[in-house]
Amino acid sequence: MNQAPLPTRYTTPRALALGLLLIALILGLSVLALGLGAVQTPAADVLDVLFGRGDDLTRQLVLELRAPRILTALLTGAMFAASGAMMQGVIRNPLASPDIIGVGAGAGLAATLFLLAWPDAPAGGLPWAAFCGAWVGFGLVLLLSREWRGLNRNRLHPVRLALVGVAVAAALGAWQQLILVRAPDGLGAALSFLTGTVYGADVGRVMRLLPWALVLLPASLLLSRTLDVLNLGEDLATSLGTRVNAARLLCLTVAVALAGAAVTGAGVLGFVGLLAPHLARLLVGGRHARLLPVAMLLGALLVLAADTLGRVLLPPLEVPAGIFTTLVGAPYFLYLLRKTK
Repeated sequence: MNQAPLPTRYTTPRALALGLLLIALILGLSVLALGLGAVQTPAADVLDVLFGRGDDLTRQLVLELRAPRILTALLTGAMFAASGAMMQGVIRNPLASPDIIGVGAGAGLAATLFLLAWPDAPAGGLPWAAFCGAWVGFGLVLLLSREWRGLNRNRLHPVRLALVGVAVAAALGAWQQLILVRAPDGLGAALSFLTGTVYGADVGRVMRLLPWALVLLPASLLLSRTLDVLNLGEDLATSLGTRVNAARLLCLTVAVALAGAAVTGAGVLGFVGLLAPHLARLLVGGRHARLLPVAMLLGALLVLAADTLGRVLLPPLEVPAGIFTTLVGAPYFLYLLRKTK
């Protein structure tokens, strides 16, 4: 019996067309964002700078101050989205995302402690601290959400995982805020990105993020088939020859590393890792070869749009991008809780 064709909206050509549309939107919004800020720059002047023309002042404003901020928003949005998509695939839980199950909060707390203990440490050490903290936060959630007795011992309950994750993330976030309040003068400013903003991003921060993104984002795409197999369930995946525990560990390592590195660029951006994968799944279906690239583009667009809106809403004040992503993501999280019962 032949397999029924997939719905038209889940075909590869549609996913490709959607990807090209998202790239065009990202490029257009990026050019627009290069001209926005305390000093408005006309789009024509921005294009002159991008094509190697324009005066020195405009070139400095666009290329040295605003471009790194936009690149940081795009990289962190894509990394959070890829991390969330992978976690949802491995755990088979629509509520899974870095900030909800403790990864983002653990990474943020570790980065805070790192800068407090070694304020003069090289910037390259910060991603490693955040990576370790992300694993500690996620490990704590796994530890507290497991069944330790009965036939279901060592298995994860999806709802318990989500609720324990919310509690652990809140606890770790509270410790982080307490440390920031009692920190020496200047440390709070150095850690302002942990509140969920790309404000103050410079070329150094972009270069700190770029190696992680260049390695981990392609790695997540290479694991697309593995994620599809894991989505079939443990028994069926095992019957297909997959070493389920090893595959889960590999995918979770990449997912946690993505979230941990992204935190060092933009802080704990709430719900990006939840929203972008769900929107991508609605648009292109659940096959990760299509889901992951579209989720990355949606995550990048979401963070860039939130940061751009934060710059123009209440000038000269800037609203952190994390506030907008949380305002959108929190109601959606409640909707998912109700939908999944």
